[in-house]
Amino acid sequence: MAPPASSDTVKAAGLQHRLTAHAARWPQITEFKVPWRAGYAYSDAVINGDDEDDLQLCRLKDTGHLEMWGFALFTYGDEHYEDNPPTGLSFGSPEDALGCAVGLYLGDPAG
Repeated sequence: MAPPASSDTVKAAGLQHRLTAHAARWPQITEFKVPWRAGYAYSDAVINGDDEDDLQLCRLKDTGHLEMWGFALFTYGDEHYEDNPPTGLSFGSPEDALGCAVGLYLGDPAG
């Protein structure tokens, strides 16, 4: 019998599911990745099946509340995560963070 999953493993799987579902709004995203490193969830997208060069989007930090996560956008100019996104808020739901990041790089899917 396998040991029970840790709360972090369950949280990671739930976040992966939520963000993958939200990323479906952008048809050019063919795969969505949420690797966890050093207490952060990093959101990366594979565009049009090109797994060679993932689009780094944002970094999420668990605050202990399901709908309130800290987030920072990846900036390609200096290749780091910026804690002051264009929305002016560095926290929100994972879907809000993803929408802000993907909207910045790929535009509005409805537009």
